[in-house]
Amino acid sequence: MNDTVLLFHGIARTKKSMQKLAGFLSGHGYRVVNVGYPSTRFSISDLVDIIRPEIDDAVKKAGDGRVHFVGYSMGGLVIRAFLASYRPAKLGRVVMVGTPNNGSQIADFLKSWPLYRKVYGPAGQQLIPDKTAMTELFGTVDYELGIIAGNRTIDPVSSLIIGLRVPNDGKVSVESTRLDGAAAHIVVPANHTLLPVNKTMWNQTLSFLKDGRFTS
Repeated sequence: MNDTVLLFHGIARTKKSMQKLAGFLSGHGYRVVNVGYPSTRFSISDLVDIIRPEIDDAVKKAGDGRVHFVGYSMGGLVIRAFLASYRPAKLGRVVMVGTPNNGSQIADFLKSWPLYRKVYGPAGQQLIPDKTAMTELFGTVDYELGIIAGNRTIDPVSSLIIGLRVPNDGKVSVESTRLDGAAAHIVVPANHTLLPVNKTMWNQTLSFLKDGRFTS
């Protein structure tokens, strides 16, 4: 196989958080590029410009192989913004894991708190449910997209903010991960923070990259 998978971590994380998934996908024959970026210092559109040279290089090295994208949490939004402007000719499949496609109620609740603004920076302000200003940045889904959501929460405060009866992973509601145009959506028993190391998530990601569908 000469397909490449590009991995994108979440906000306030590093590419180290995606290392185990990278090893898993490498073990299944993919060439993996684990992309790191300063997620808390810039807006999403600025981050796209920052990571573009590394992605362009990976696309060039992929030759005739397809290039797949996998993003965890905000990493999925970075992918959406990137593909809206710089879609590779040999684009393969896209997987988003715990991505707040319709915003995070937690980010909305905390957005004006000084500590939140300091820690999560400009991109943190873009994770809110009001996405009217973001439509142009993200474009529409016209690629093969699979979405994985978690539904285990270990944070009672976050669950209270999201809504006690609303299925969520402690940071993002299952409903918020949905996106028009997606080919498949699946919910796995996982917490948001631990999604990158969740083996069910790994296997479902592999299934979608290979066959364009999740295993039930």
